[in-house]
Amino acid sequence: MSDAGKPRIVYSSQAGRMCPTCGWPIDDCKCSSKLSHAPVPDRVIAKLRLETKGRGGKGVTVVFNLPRNSEFLKTLCTDLKKSCGVGGTVSEDTIELQGDQRDRLRPMLMAKGFLVKG
Repeated sequence: MSDAGKPRIVYSSQAGRMCPTCGWPIDDCKCSSKLSHAPVPDRVIAKLRLETKGRGGKGVTVVFNLPRNSEFLKTLCTDLKKSCGVGGTVSEDTIELQGDQRDRLRPMLMAKGFLVKG
């Protein structure tokens, strides 16, 4: 019997949402859709934007268009959160920081050698 005839699990009360690609739970996904360990280029171009939609009117500064390297993003996020004194998170190739931090982030990112747009 081929894979086309096999039913696939979409949701399990035991594991929650399942990844459609690899079949593992979303929290423990094993496929390549997660962050990779791609090399960090010499010249990183970071773009900034302020998002308020879907957040109850609260503003979130998003740093996007970053390399998809999990270690690089985690250390950068930690540095930015400490220097701004706010909370934040890493998701895919973006870093989200609470509040409007664009004016603080520009000089910090430029000091790290990034080209900043937005």
